[in-house]
Amino acid sequence: MVLDTPSLYFRAFHGVPESLTAPDGVTPVNAIRGLLDFIGTLVRNFSPGRVVAAMDYDWRPAWRVALLPSYKAHRVSPVGGDSVPDGLEPQVPVILDFLAALGIPVIGMDDYEADDVIGSLATQSSSPVLVVTGDRDLLQLISDNVRVVYVGGGVNNAKAWTSEMVEEKYGVPAALYADLATLRGDASDGLPGVAGVGDKTAAALVKRFGAVEAVLAAAVDGDGSGF
Repeated sequence: MVLDTPSLYFRAFHGVPESLTAPDGVTPVNAIRGLLDFIGTLVRNFSPGRVVAAMDYDWRPAWRVALLPSYKAHRVSPVGGDSVPDGLEPQVPVILDFLAALGIPVIGMDDYEADDVIGSLATQSSSPVLVVTGDRDLLQLISDNVRVVYVGGGVNNAKAWTSEMVEEKYGVPAALYADLATLRGDASDGLPGVAGVGDKTAAALVKRFGAVEAVLAAAVDGDGSGF
């Protein structure tokens, strides 16, 4: 089981009241408590043999910004860096301490985000992998060997998604989800899509033409039928 740790502790921070504090009555511990509860629930529900925690070693890599300057630009704080809530920032080092105490290895790589490391680990593993995340982008990793436990609807009821589940929800199999997402865009990450194209239109185009390159080529050639 590979944890998209930043996704989970952000979700915990916003889902558990900040009134939950350390014994000093001041220091917030809501993200810490929420994340530990999440991990406990996930281990009970899925019984993984091993657990690793992926971390952002760079939340907005310069090489990615060079490719697309709008990438996460709206999340840059006035003084630079990620605009992390004041109450969350001091909890992250404690989260790392807890993970170490639990024997959960932390993985990351300089100049890369947790998503990148998760993608590499999941696709190179010879053992079955469960990826736990609140980020729909990682649905593209689903294969015969990889399932994604998407916690967007809550951890307690989270299921291990298959390609068939992705197709039922979004209209395309997991292998084509990245193409759908490219056409749709993602405002939360500052990723522009094609104007006027949402999930349903993107799915129809991808199912008809295939990968996004073929969709865009059809649009340029005039074969997009209204696209």
